[in-house]
Amino acid sequence: MATVHWLRRRGIDPILALALLRQSLRRATVPAHGAHLLLCIADHFEPLHGRPALRTARERVARWLHDYPQQFGNLRDSDGRTPRHTFFYPCEEYEPEFLDALTELCRQGFGEVEIHLHHDGDTARHLERTLIEFRQLLAEEHGLLSFHRETGETAYGFIHGNWALCNSRPDGRWCGVNEEIDVLRETGCYADFTMPSAPHPTQARTINQLYYARNMSGWPRSHDRGIRVGAGPAPANGLMLIPGPLALDWSRRKGGMLPRLENGCIQASQPPALERLPLWVKARVQVPTRPDWYFVKLHCHGAPEDAHDVLLGQPMVAFHETLARYAQANPWFHYHYVTAREMYNLARAADAGWTGTVAGALDYELIWNGDDEAMLHRMARNQGAGIRSQESEILTPDS
Repeated sequence: MATVHWLRRRGIDPILALALLRQSLRRATVPAHGAHLLLCIADHFEPLHGRPALRTARERVARWLHDYPQQFGNLRDSDGRTPRHTFFYPCEEYEPEFLDALTELCRQGFGEVEIHLHHDGDTARHLERTLIEFRQLLAEEHGLLSFHRETGETAYGFIHGNWALCNSRPDGRWCGVNEEIDVLRETGCYADFTMPSAPHPTQARTINQLYYARNMSGWPRSHDRGIRVGAGPAPANGLMLIPGPLALDWSRRKGGMLPRLENGCIQASQPPALERLPLWVKARVQVPTRPDWYFVKLHCHGAPEDAHDVLLGQPMVAFHETLARYAQANPWFHYHYVTAREMYNLARAADAGWTGTVAGALDYELIWNGDDEAMLHRMARNQGAGIRSQESEILTPDS
């Protein structure tokens, strides 16, 4: 009970504390025929964090543009792909030159850009306008985000600033929109990647599950509960949540007694390491139809200088190299670098009963705006629209 009390003091309610304790008793087992680690790094990327001078913010972005290809360009996963990084860029920090730089990095194959937002005292109508305008800006001016293969509609992934998804802070700060799940879904959001936020009172009670959350009659914290991906048909009014692992780490005890919290964060005090892998696997963020796929979404704040040595330096390089050696020594283990969009596509494919490879489902539903297939798809769609327009003019009788 001392552990439960300790967790409650850190803002984790009793129900969640008990869930973490039960989970800690699991064994980190994998299917006999092998395991596929789907690794996504979701970056709350804020070049203007701390209100630096514009020159400092430019240097932060330039560091990523220069160092990422240099450090990770020669690394490969089980499919021969380089590491990928997903930059969740804040609406309120828009600077065209920063997005142009990130676009260049993404077009080299090193990642994608999605949407991040800090807001306070907001309304549903204003939030809707903010998201639509920024979505169109990223897609039309920078060639970023993605679109639905079938409908051609622009889509985006989302991370909420200050962890306050769906107005979940007890004091109501840093959001204000109880209906946020609906607003996100209706403006083209394909999935939310905010969780986990623990140790923080905004942490949802549902942990280590891919699930669909629905607006609960305008109440806050609609993401506390949902329908698990793979447990039945996806609800028409649901938004997929893709959380990172949340677990108790008994190997690093505070004061020699109480466990530390594994929350998928990558920072100086929580460097990437293969020793954390068993906890990520034990969390079992999965779709039931693919027990060999382990969805591991890690998060970081990569723009400030104090993150560069970890995320762009030797700790991250060593982590990738260790993954490669581990896979080589264990033929049953495979690892795949994926973006947030690709992780969503894999979840949707698994939900639909996909029995093929990971590589074959990376573009299952959403296509990135920047690749060659996207350009061909848009051209075909535009040509089709032109043909349909001509047919309409021919077939419509004069009034």
